[in-house]
Amino acid sequence: MRVSPARAAVVGHPIGHSRSPDLHRAAYAVLGEAVDYGAHDLVEEQLPAFVDARRGDPAWRGLSVTMPLKSVAAACADELTQLGDAVGAVNTLVFRPDGTVLGHNTDVAGIVGAVRSAGPVPAAPRAAVLGGGGTATAAVAAAGRLGARAVDVFVRSAARAGRAVEAGRRLGVPVRLRAWDEAPAALPGYDVVVSTLPPHGADELARATARLSPVTTGVLLDAAYDPWPSTIARTWAQAGGAVAPGIDMLIFQAVDQIRLFTGRGPGAPLPREQDVIAALCTAVGRPVRGVPPLPAS
Repeated sequence: MRVSPARAAVVGHPIGHSRSPDLHRAAYAVLGEAVDYGAHDLVEEQLPAFVDARRGDPAWRGLSVTMPLKSVAAACADELTQLGDAVGAVNTLVFRPDGTVLGHNTDVAGIVGAVRSAGPVPAAPRAAVLGGGGTATAAVAAAGRLGARAVDVFVRSAARAGRAVEAGRRLGVPVRLRAWDEAPAALPGYDVVVSTLPPHGADELARATARLSPVTTGVLLDAAYDPWPSTIARTWAQAGGAVAPGIDMLIFQAVDQIRLFTGRGPGAPLPREQDVIAALCTAVGRPVRGVPPLPAS
């Protein structure tokens, strides 16, 4: 008798540009997992009913959640992982056999993996985040996992960075808010910089930084990946730094989602994990790479 495949999907609005189907399908092919992975265009008010309709359905494994649904997704979950709760935004919903829904944030693992694959990071890096929105909370958590003892968050308005400050407090990674106009001169001195701004959001900052003829050895992750290379990525590379595009973050956050959607825990090794990562890279046209271990603390 033919066994029906399990199901999973990415949800968000708009969704047509999402690379998640390419990534997940490539991974399940390597793993030999029969998972039918699709995409659903949903706005915020539609997500709760969509989730409720799949509770207790043994075919459904989970949902990858993209913008603008991450905050709503947290409210849809019956339980949050410690990391999901601290970050306050959820990009992964897992349907459990008992009918409950678990919320988790794999963006943190995505940022860590992308940064580590781009270049060397010292054991206790100086870390900075550009922007104070939802992705900034994940960036603060990621900086902590990379060993940063504190994180400087550059924002135009301190009022918009409250969630990042709270995430740092919960995770034991103090957040220091810094004025936006200080960023051009300060950024080259950091070991890790994560830009969480939308496409072109850092263009003027990048031009101001370039005028200072900077030199850096740090790693920059620009969470925006279209167009690529971004202005800030070009400026950083010209200054001598290593650069990771947002598509690498997407690759490595998908690895943790795939763990969860195949019945494993966050961070649990996958069978043939390096083959899975290679397939993900190939699926979105990125060079195949491994991820070096975290530096010793």
